[in-house]
Amino acid sequence: MAHAPPLEPADKGREARRVTLVGAGFDGLLGLLKVMVGTLVGSAALVADGIHSFSDLGTDAFVLAATHFGHQAPDRNHPYGHGRIETLATLWLGSVLLFVAGGIAWASVMRLFTGEPIPTPGLWAILLALVALAIKEWLYHYTLRTARRIGSKLLEANAWHSRSDALSTVVVLVGLVGAQFGHGWLDAVAAVLVALLVGKIGGRLLWESSQELIDTALPESEQAAMRQEGQGVPGVRGIHDLRTRTVGGNVLLDLHIVVPPRISVSEAHEIGNEVSRRLRQAFPDLHDVTFHIDPEDDQDMLAHSHQPGLPLRREVEARLAEAWGDEPCWQSRLALDLHYLDNRIDISLYIDASSAEGTLEPLATRLRQRVAHLTWLGRLRLWVGPGETARR
Repeated sequence: MAHAPPLEPADKGREARRVTLVGAGFDGLLGLLKVMVGTLVGSAALVADGIHSFSDLGTDAFVLAATHFGHQAPDRNHPYGHGRIETLATLWLGSVLLFVAGGIAWASVMRLFTGEPIPTPGLWAILLALVALAIKEWLYHYTLRTARRIGSKLLEANAWHSRSDALSTVVVLVGLVGAQFGHGWLDAVAAVLVALLVGKIGGRLLWESSQELIDTALPESEQAAMRQEGQGVPGVRGIHDLRTRTVGGNVLLDLHIVVPPRISVSEAHEIGNEVSRRLRQAFPDLHDVTFHIDPEDDQDMLAHSHQPGLPLRREVEARLAEAWGDEPCWQSRLALDLHYLDNRIDISLYIDASSAEGTLEPLATRLRQRVAHLTWLGRLRLWVGPGETARR
């Protein structure tokens, strides 16, 4: 059996927009019909369910906005992207839903306590609820199939929102049938239950969006899995200060990678690139990975920006020139490597064989004595050709 080729990102976007627009069309139509019919027959439950359908319409709009605005590339004014647009819009929707839910619940409770007569809704209202239930259940399955085919968590969440609307319609249907047979209080009770469902959705949207705005980290289990994946890269000696946050459904990751202290900058950077590649492969939701290369584990140390700084190369060379300026090995040096480790500067001096003076030990001892006053100096290494070294 032949398998369909994988969809390109542009095709996935079109699929998501198409299924969302279909759902939005039905949500808008059903919401309007429920509110109109509910108002005509005096059914608070049907009106409440219509507002619930409009909440799905709002969610559809946010899905469309997320695929259009939220996924736009970073620009000069928004270097971190536009993901917060979806977050802010979701906060607004959650607030509106909570407000509406409170109004529906209050009005329905007052109807129960005041004994206001509730008219029979009629068969048309019951039929509308049945049709709405069938449509919302179909939308749930249609959206969920598309979400799984294109691998969209956002679309999958929207499918479950449609299922919640179908469940609320079941509650409304019970209230309508009860009111039709003279138990009008069931309509008011159903309206309160639907209001609670709407309020639950609004509260969840507010909670999730607020957690995103305050940069809440991913669960500890996911962070541990990311740390383990990164530590499996050859050349990685440790990972610390791993931080995660979510922006518009995308996960951002910062981490420090400990590598062997004396490898080249380019090799260390490529180790970091490999960590980034493996993390992206293992965690598809990762949108951005920022890594910092460490030559030693400084996890429990005070931040380097708060510590007294060590001299940089220009000052180091000036101080060494003052101490070794008359030394032939310094005058004819081939290279000078600096390693900033353990709050000291280790020096590797590569010298020409003509200035080695036989064995390196006496020369290394003399050089070390002449720079003993440099408090920031760590280990001193002399190199002459491959494999010949002296340390002080």
